[in-house]
Amino acid sequence: MDFMKEYEKWLSSPALSEAERAELEAIRNDPKEIESRFYGPLEFGTAGLRGTMYTGLHNMNIHVIRWATQGFADVICAEGEEGKKRGVAICMDCRNHSLEFARAAAGVCAANGIHVRIFESLRPTPELSFAVREYRCQAGINVTASHNPKEYNGYKVYWQDGAQLPPHHADAIAKRLSEIDIFNDIKRMDYDEAVKAGLIEVLGAGTDEKFLSNVMAQVNDKATVEKVADRFKMVYTPFHGTGHKLIPEALGRLGVKHLLCVPEQMVIDGDFPTVVSPNPENPEGFYLAVDLAKKEGADFILGSDPDADRVGIMVRTRDGEFKVITGNQTGVLLLDYLIGAKKRAGTLPEKAVALKTIVTTEMARKVAEVNGLRCFDTFTGFKFLAEKKDKLENSGEGKVIFSYEESYGYMLGDYVRDKDAVTAALLLTEMAAWYADQGKTLADALEGLYEKYGYYAEHTYNLVMPGLDGLKDMANLMKGLRENPPAEISGVKAVQFKDYSDGSVTDCATGAKSAMELSGSNVLRFEMEDGTSVIVRPSGTEPKIKVYILTQGKDAADAQANVDKYGAWVKGLQK
Repeated sequence: MDFMKEYEKWLSSPALSEAERAELEAIRNDPKEIESRFYGPLEFGTAGLRGTMYTGLHNMNIHVIRWATQGFADVICAEGEEGKKRGVAICMDCRNHSLEFARAAAGVCAANGIHVRIFESLRPTPELSFAVREYRCQAGINVTASHNPKEYNGYKVYWQDGAQLPPHHADAIAKRLSEIDIFNDIKRMDYDEAVKAGLIEVLGAGTDEKFLSNVMAQVNDKATVEKVADRFKMVYTPFHGTGHKLIPEALGRLGVKHLLCVPEQMVIDGDFPTVVSPNPENPEGFYLAVDLAKKEGADFILGSDPDADRVGIMVRTRDGEFKVITGNQTGVLLLDYLIGAKKRAGTLPEKAVALKTIVTTEMARKVAEVNGLRCFDTFTGFKFLAEKKDKLENSGEGKVIFSYEESYGYMLGDYVRDKDAVTAALLLTEMAAWYADQGKTLADALEGLYEKYGYYAEHTYNLVMPGLDGLKDMANLMKGLRENPPAEISGVKAVQFKDYSDGSVTDCATGAKSAMELSGSNVLRFEMEDGTSVIVRPSGTEPKIKVYILTQGKDAADAQANVDKYGAWVKGLQK
């Protein structure tokens, strides 16, 4: 694509506002910036679109939103009149322009004859997945950039099962987008006119209540929560986002009496003024919550990301400080607790199953199998976890009680097909209360699991590679590792090399090849002689390569030493 030609096309389009035109004029003498915005469109994948909010083809703005929606609308219309009638559910998060973008998408759908159900204001991502299923919609759209920095926004798309798009539908949309002009081929309708005409239906408290009734049905042990309610104190933060309403409501219904919400972060604000990054993976964002917990004597801190699909926790240790519990550790704690709670309540299914992704700790498999459950792996992304859940349950092979990935995403129940911080917050709090009744914090509980199941340790390294040069560097790094896999890493021999792009498994000693079940994803995995797994993959939403170290040791120090040893190799990858 001729980026200067595209730049001039945008400048001359009557679709641009004066402010947008002025923004583009301001970069006229900056060819590098012009190229970064116009060298090509944002790539539409199974996660939809995500990018920084600027005027340009390779950015998130109202024109790109309308263009993406027209491509999606064409795919929905291909389902026939029934698909258009079933329509689309639309949701948005707290980010700047999210409401504007969501209503623009609604206007395009309405102009294409597709019935729209749009939330009146920001809602958690899992509620969008729920609405698609509850109202039997053909599809869903969510305007969100999840936990990305404030400059970002995104556009996630869902299909009728409530999960994000499967690859063949994403490919169909990407193909259609390559065929339509971003300005001239878009059908548009005024939002307010479409509402008056009955083409757009607004969702509100009624849907919230339906969703919450399903969430509350996941409670296993309300009696124990009520038993400790007078002394159990916890802190919650939504990081300025969509969890601000439904998570406190769910915890109140659970029986939590002392729920302390971080007041500064209960304020909805797409600029996220109190944090550098609104990501529960980053412990520094919890500083206000830690201050409040120490002041009020709370032992348990819980935070949801801006679109409330992911949740992170911190717990007080015996020295009075607060410890981060990683996504891997949180999932292991919750899986072990759910198995026990369901056994005590007599609700554990006969063929109970746990699901995790290929980059999630192997400790989850150990917990499942020791307790008589089967554990299956999928590729990273809840669309794959949802697909595996449906396949297992529809065939009668098993009933999934818990699905999770290491990046703080957890899926429970049958009413959503995406990660769900609302339900996870409920059950994590129930679990914390149950351990509190035994005089333990979750830090104590985690140590007990290590003693029972073995000492596992994990770390994810992020090799950030921004800009056009970064895209090339990422591709070259993956190509180099694929074509010349290392015979050893950090002085330890590699015994197997797995390439998930073609599903091949290579024996490093003999060169013999075999096949595995999973294939079709740009992921490489090295199985080491000491039992460690080293996994390398490009992020699907951010300009970085992610390297996962999954290891074990004879004790916590030994396991951590293994992480550090392999980490030295990882750091050498980015030159």
